[in-house]
Amino acid sequence: PKMKEERCLQAALLCLGVLCCSQGLAAERPGRARPSLHGHRDKGKEGQVLHRSKRGWVWNQFFVIEEYTGPDPVLVGRLHSDIDSGDGNIKYILSGEGAGIIFVIDDKSGNIHATKTLDREERAQYTLTAQAVDRNTNRPLEPPSEFIVKVQDINDNPPEFLHENYHANVPERSNVGTSVIQVTASDADDPTYGNSAKLVYSILEGQPYFSVEAQTGIIRTALPNMDREAKEEYHVVIQAKDMGGHMGGLSGTTKVTITLTDVNDNPPKFPQSVYQMSVSEAAVPGEEVGRVKAKDPDIGENGLVAYSIIDGDGMDMFEITTDYETQEGVVKLKKTLDYETKKSYSLKVEAANVHIDPKFISNGPFKDTVTVKIAVEDADEPPVFLKPSYIFEVQENAASGTVVGKVHAKDPDAANSAIRYSIDRHTDLERYFVINAEDGNIKTIKTLDREEMAWHNISVFAVEVHKQHQEAKVPVAIKVIDVNDNAPKFAAAYEAFVCENARSNQQFITISADDKDDSANGPRFIFSLPPEIIHNPNFTLRDNR
Repeated sequence: PKMKEERCLQAALLCLGVLCCSQGLAAERPGRARPSLHGHRDKGKEGQVLHRSKRGWVWNQFFVIEEYTGPDPVLVGRLHSDIDSGDGNIKYILSGEGAGIIFVIDDKSGNIHATKTLDREERAQYTLTAQAVDRNTNRPLEPPSEFIVKVQDINDNPPEFLHENYHANVPERSNVGTSVIQVTASDADDPTYGNSAKLVYSILEGQPYFSVEAQTGIIRTALPNMDREAKEEYHVVIQAKDMGGHMGGLSGTTKVTITLTDVNDNPPKFPQSVYQMSVSEAAVPGEEVGRVKAKDPDIGENGLVAYSIIDGDGMDMFEITTDYETQEGVVKLKKTLDYETKKSYSLKVEAANVHIDPKFISNGPFKDTVTVKIAVEDADEPPVFLKPSYIFEVQENAASGTVVGKVHAKDPDAANSAIRYSIDRHTDLERYFVINAEDGNIKTIKTLDREEMAWHNISVFAVEVHKQHQEAKVPVAIKVIDVNDNAPKFAAAYEAFVCENARSNQQFITISADDKDDSANGPRFIFSLPPEIIHNPNFTLRDNR
């Protein structure tokens, strides 16, 4: 019975291993006769007799399943030498990788056991050396024989993705089947043994928006016309399952955050049809009047909007610029306004996308218009003189109280306040003039002498009666007209000498005179001799007219 048990064990081990002869390794193949380990003869299928070699046989390769957790050490295999007669004189020795720690051998029977749980993913095989020696003398009875113990894989490792979380972008409105990202998982199990490492990908969350290719892990869009403005971010869960995805396989998952990137698929749109604005007539050109804003749900350059005035009766008075930071149209004053002339204006403003995507041109037009109504507000303006300056004339020597002229100013505001006039005394220090505060008549209060001052330049103020801070100022030039109020005067005191023998009609002196009056009242002068010498026969006077 013992011999029969040994034969059964040897036959079982032959199915797992390969025989190694001292002259070389020979693997047992299905359908062929198995060599005898004990020297008796077996007949093959064709009747040939197989003889034991004179050299001993040892096992070349053993297998042990990983992760064995039984209560007893697992039997890996048995080593046996042909010269072992069973009397206990042969001792089997094991050396090499893991010998004595992981693998132990019964030195009498040659049985090899694994004393620890093995993990193929940590180490796939061990190389060991066996030898039969004399138990008493330790003399080698056969040369050492090397063999391998392979750790046989089981499906004990779930797939693992390279990243716990993935992030990917895909343009909104992409066609169905557009590639988004490829996720990859790996399995530490043996890819050459069974289906333990054969992975299949599937989507657990994210349908019906996305799909995943089972073999490649490529995620693709599954719905057409996904709109970023409706939903921008999607959370997808992908599973990788081994055993080809069949029941009982292990699995791992990863999360993929997919963001839809923007395309210009929306035109700008004003939120209202009319904007109401107001501006004071006192505003200066360049001053901001108000702002309009067209909303575009697109972002980045796809949402950029430019504004322009395309129509309206205020095109010459107003302009619009684009504030690219706020995406607003800024309406500004272009020219000075006058409430009394025109009290309101209307503009037609257009907002248009700066960048248009030809793919979505059918979604257009990518622009919108709005009406802007601007009311001009009456400003509290100062009085305005009817003329920018005045020039008056008055004769010199005119009596005090003579009217020189009249200035006139009015309040341009609708209130049309009463006006009061006054002279800027810094311009009339000698106080030659006075002005009627109510009607603006300017009069003299002193006699004027043209020869002392031919022109008087004064300034006149006009102020509103009830708003003294509102004033205007106008220059007034007063010309003093000459009258003939100055007699001619000789240029010098003349003294002349003449020789006693001077000939008749000989000129011996020239006399000149001047006059302070204007040329109209001065030269030319008429010269004549005084009556007391007019009949003196010795001298004559000739007027050089």
